[in-house]
Amino acid sequence: MLQTFKTPTLPYRGAQTPAPGPDYASLEELFKIFTGFLHRQYPVIVVVFLLTVALTAVYLFTTPPSFTAFAKLLIDTRKVQLFQQQSVLGEAPPDTWLIDSQVEVLQSENVALAVIKELHLTKDPQFLWPKVGLFSAIKGSVLGLVDSVLRLFQSSSTSTSDPEFALTRAAVERFQSQLMIARAGLTYIISVGFRTQDAQQAAKIANAVADAYIADQLEAKYQAALRAGTWMQDRIKELRVQATNAERAVEDFKTKNNIVAASGRLMNEQQLSELNTSLIHSRALTAETKAKLDRIDEILRSGVEVPDATVTDSLKSEVINKLRSQYLDYSRQAAEFSAKYGARHRAVIDLGTRMQEIRKVISDELNRIAQTYRSDYEIAKAREESISKSLAEIVSVSQTTNQAQIVLRDLESRAQSSRQLHDSFLQRYMETVQQQSFPISEARVITRATPPLRPSNPRTLLVLMVGATGGVIAGFGLGLLRDIWDQVFRTSDQVASILHTDCIAMLPKVVEGQVTSRSRQPRTDYGSLAHRIIKRDQSLFWAVIDSPLSRFAESIRAIKIAADLHRSVKGSKVLAFTASLPNEGKSTAAMALAQSIASVGGRVLLLDADLRNPGLTRKLVPEAKVGLLEVLANEVKIEDALCVDPDTRLVFLPAVVNERMAHSSEVLACESTRILFERLRQAYEYIIVDLPPLAPVVDVRAMTHLIDSFVFVIEWGRTKIDVVEHALRMAPGVYDNLLGVVLNKADLNLLGRFEGHRRQYYDKRHYSRYGYVD
Repeated sequence: MLQTFKTPTLPYRGAQTPAPGPDYASLEELFKIFTGFLHRQYPVIVVVFLLTVALTAVYLFTTPPSFTAFAKLLIDTRKVQLFQQQSVLGEAPPDTWLIDSQVEVLQSENVALAVIKELHLTKDPQFLWPKVGLFSAIKGSVLGLVDSVLRLFQSSSTSTSDPEFALTRAAVERFQSQLMIARAGLTYIISVGFRTQDAQQAAKIANAVADAYIADQLEAKYQAALRAGTWMQDRIKELRVQATNAERAVEDFKTKNNIVAASGRLMNEQQLSELNTSLIHSRALTAETKAKLDRIDEILRSGVEVPDATVTDSLKSEVINKLRSQYLDYSRQAAEFSAKYGARHRAVIDLGTRMQEIRKVISDELNRIAQTYRSDYEIAKAREESISKSLAEIVSVSQTTNQAQIVLRDLESRAQSSRQLHDSFLQRYMETVQQQSFPISEARVITRATPPLRPSNPRTLLVLMVGATGGVIAGFGLGLLRDIWDQVFRTSDQVASILHTDCIAMLPKVVEGQVTSRSRQPRTDYGSLAHRIIKRDQSLFWAVIDSPLSRFAESIRAIKIAADLHRSVKGSKVLAFTASLPNEGKSTAAMALAQSIASVGGRVLLLDADLRNPGLTRKLVPEAKVGLLEVLANEVKIEDALCVDPDTRLVFLPAVVNERMAHSSEVLACESTRILFERLRQAYEYIIVDLPPLAPVVDVRAMTHLIDSFVFVIEWGRTKIDVVEHALRMAPGVYDNLLGVVLNKADLNLLGRFEGHRRQYYDKRHYSRYGYVD
């Protein structure tokens, strides 16, 4: 973007202050952008839409109808188990991956070949070579051509001369292309569909696919069970021999090491266990008798004549308990009698005697109990020692057989493992034999395919909707691409927003030969001054004079008005026309402006300063002998170099260049050129200078100090925006003194599409009321 900003002379809606209230500016701007896009690109959108709809209609009319029949399979997770044993094949419950795998099996060549062979599809021409539509025929031709080209590069050894094989391969490819296998959501149901041009055939093939799949599953299980059974027979024989040898090795080892077992245990182990139990009981009994003996000895050592209740309870002797009760009764009676009759009473003395006898009897009883406890203790101790001695002997014997028992256990473990493995394989082999005679499949048909009543393809409504939608999308897409690629100037708003300057005129495109010349009598009596007379013809250079009521002429007058206003403000006289690239019409615009000023009596000079390519000179005075270069070199006077149009009194200073100039910029920037322009300023009201374009040469930048204002000509719809920006950026002197931009060769019929909100501004009927003609 240019760094210098200019203020447009006219206010723009985008710069207005928004009114208070809801802000609809963004929506309004979006609506303008969208409507503007439609106005610009609606022919492309309509053409693409109609073309797409037409192609869709051709497709519908040329495509033969086809029918699709569907059958449904269920991968049953709750199949009937005739045999409760585990399956030999190790079947896992169906899951997502298993169901997806079954979908691939249904699409495999094994199933396809089985159906093709069963229904004899290789002999059915309707199946192998069905009718095709126009688009399918074109596609087939292209693919066939590509296939033929690829075959040319293949080795001859890869080709086959078997027609039956080629026919089968073609049938398989055709079959798989028309087969449709899909899983119903996350269920265990698989839909099997087939599409052909015959409804009966479609249903027959769909059912055949389902049956072939189930048969393939049964055959696969049978073959797997058969292979497993054959292998297991050989393995069972080997395991039987291994188990027998292992058991024989166990018995031989027992005989060799004199190991005898009863009830599954060795004899010494049983004896050791029984003696250990007896020793524990004997030690407990010995401890018990020892405790009783210690207790009675403690009582005897204490010297108690009559034991108390606690002692009698621990001894558990009825005799002592009875004697103690009598002793207590006598003691109570003696206390009563002593209190009543005195201590020397005979009754008290008798009771004392009896109590003495009872104490003696209790003492004797205690001694007897002590002897009994001592005897029991000695017996228990002797028994414990005997059992301990026997246990030591058994332990000594067992230690000699420990190493043999370790080896024996290892042999027994091997024999048991071999026998269990043999029994397991034998059981599985029996299951395998049963499954071979009655295999079970997880899949079953839950819906048989029936001939469809209506064709499934083409879907007329859907195809039309897709075609129409695709046409609209393609049209909008192509239009959007054209909009993106259309980086050229087409509207005055673009000039104002991008270049920040005014678009002072928009010159309509005028075709050669459409300009109508006014009838006049050409003069021929110029004599020796004929080479200084501007030649008239019917080219665009004379459109302003020949068609003064045209819109082209009116646009030129708009440039004059802008120049007059600028002159009144800044007093500029020298007005230069330039452009970015050649052939944008700057010379035509300069000539037209000069003619417009001269036709109303203005003193104007048109100067051709394009020394590299003086096209204006070649067009107006091709016979000129002297011009700008000769004047600057002081070879001729300026009056002798000027050319004149007799009708409009337009004065033209040509540039006669006989050979290419390498330093034209130095000529235009010299002191002689400055002096010449000072003289011309005093003699003429306007000096119109036709300069070369900015991009090819630097001559314009060399003359910026001599020019008051520049008119920059841009070819409408052709000159790229970035080219113009770069050209003006490289010539700041031009941009700073820019009068405005002229959009040349504008197509007024298309202009309304690019300025949708101003499309009525360019309506011809508004201009025709004032006599304007194109």
